[in-house]
Amino acid sequence: MKPWSELFDLKGRAAIVTGSSMGIGEGIVRRLAAQGASVVVADIEEAKGKALAAELSKSGARSLFVKTDVRQVAQIRKLVEAAVKEFGQVDILVNNAGIFPFAPALDVSEELWDRVMGVNLRGSFFLAQAVAQQMKKQGKGGAIVNMASIDALHPTGQLSPYDASKGGLRMVTRSLALEWAPFGVRVNAIAPGSIATPGASAATAAPPGTDLSKLMEHFLSRIPLRRMGEPDDIARAALFLVSPAASYVTGVTMVVDGGYLLT
Repeated sequence: MKPWSELFDLKGRAAIVTGSSMGIGEGIVRRLAAQGASVVVADIEEAKGKALAAELSKSGARSLFVKTDVRQVAQIRKLVEAAVKEFGQVDILVNNAGIFPFAPALDVSEELWDRVMGVNLRGSFFLAQAVAQQMKKQGKGGAIVNMASIDALHPTGQLSPYDASKGGLRMVTRSLALEWAPFGVRVNAIAPGSIATPGASAATAAPPGTDLSKLMEHFLSRIPLRRMGEPDDIARAALFLVSPAASYVTGVTMVVDGGYLLT
C-alpha cells in the first residue's frame, strides 16, 4: 500500500492548465506546482499569465507560459509542442478555459453561440485529443480533467449556450474516458457551483441601486454550506483527480457546489 504522501505526489509530471492566469485556473496551477508538477500556464491573458509563471519559477517550480486561444486548433497543437519541448512530456491536462456570457435565449446570436461552443466545448475536445495523442505516444497513461459546471446538470437561466456546452463537455468526458482507458488515460470532469472569482464577479455584476447584502444573503440561502466556493476548493478536487489517489477513477463528474444541487 502506498503511503499517504505518495498518493498526491506529482514530482516528475508535467501539466497543462488552460484559462490559468487567474481564478480557478490559477488555483489549480498553484496546487499542482505545490505538489511538484511542472506546469504550463496557458491563457489568452498574456501579462497575468507571464507574471504567474514567473512567480512560480521564482519559488522553485518549473513553469512556462504559453499564450493560447483554445478556439484555434493550430494554437492548441503549438501549446502541446511547447510543453513537450520544455518538459519532455505531458502527463496532466486540465481544460479550464471557459466563458459564460448571460443572454436570454431569444436574444442569443449565432456569433455568441459559436464563441461559447468554441471555447468551452470545441477547444476542450481538440486539446484533450492532442494531449491524449502525446500521452499514448509516451506509453505511461495520464489524467485529463474537464471543467464542466452544475449547469451541465441543472440550468441557471439565461445561459443556454453555456449550459449546452457544459452538458456536452460532460458527455465528451464520458466518451473519452471509455475510448482512452485501454492506454491508461483517465478522463474526468468537475462541476463547480458558485465560485468567487474575478470572472464570475464581472459576469454577475449587480445593477446600480441593488442592495448587495440582501442579494448575497438570498443567494447564499440556496447553498447548504452557506458560503461561496473558493478557487482552491476546485483546485483540491482537480488535484485528487489527476493524482495517483484517483488511479481507479475515470468517466465521473465530481460536483463541488457546497450542496447547491440538493436544494
